Amino acid sequence: MSSDNLVKMANQIAHYFDSEPNRALAVQGVRQHLQSFWTPAMRQQLAEWIEANAGEGLDPKVLEAMP
Repeated sequence: MSSDNLVKMANQIAHYFDSEPNRALAVQGVRQHLQSFWTPAMRQQLAEWIEANAGEGLDPKVLEAMP
C-alpha cells in the first residue's frame, strides 16, 4: 500500500476520535484501532514514513499512538 494512503487512513482514524474530550482516551482509541485492524507490515510502513518525514502532515494523535 502506498504511504500516502496509509497516512490518509491514519488521519481518518484520528479524526474519528476528535470528539473524544479526553485526549489520552482518543490516543488509546487510535492505538487500539491500529493494533486491531492494521497488519504489522502496515504499521511498520507507517513508522518508517514517520521517521523519514518527521511525521509532517500526520495527526498528532497518530504520532502519539505509534510506538
